[in-house]
Amino acid sequence: MQQTDHEPRLIVETGLDLRIAEIIEPVLTAMDYRLVRVRLLNLNGMTLQIMAERNDGTMDVEGCEAVSVAISPVLDVEDPIDREYHLEVSSPGIDRPMVRKSDFARWTGHLVKCETSIMIDGKKRFRGKIADVNEESFTVERDQVAYGEEPRVVIPFSALAEGKLILTDDLIRDALRADKLAKQQAANQNDEAEDEE
Repeated sequence: MQQTDHEPRLIVETGLDLRIAEIIEPVLTAMDYRLVRVRLLNLNGMTLQIMAERNDGTMDVEGCEAVSVAISPVLDVEDPIDREYHLEVSSPGIDRPMVRKSDFARWTGHLVKCETSIMIDGKKRFRGKIADVNEESFTVERDQVAYGEEPRVVIPFSALAEGKLILTDDLIRDALRADKLAKQQAANQNDEAEDEE
């Protein structure tokens, strides 16, 4: 399963958060970024948290700044929030929310905790390694199995209500490795573009 630039999110906001997502997502897409999550929180008065990443899954301070500069005027014009707020743009982090099918494919082998909208195998909450991913579902190999439970459970993407990676040493190592590789690829592309000029 390949990550695509315009892959839809499985988990989307509701209410005002959804309205804000609909306003800013086209701006992010035009910049080759992907929206991960929008949350309006009662922090420091009111804080609008935007999680985003480049299409290759990376994000840095410069990227956060570019996104903030690009979406601020659009939010000012549309004015979806009826009072003052602080805008906070960040990366999804290493223990990121899992919002697209490609997130599960990319992080296969790592621990995830997730919640479903319907009962699966008598439960709605699961924790374990992502063992397999296909177009319709992902398989979690549970790290704690109660008597009578299957060690592996298949969760349809259509039933996913929430998902998040669990921070482990392996995850940190692989996330740093992936970030380093993405930066090297970006540098190589820049070098090739300069050579063509």
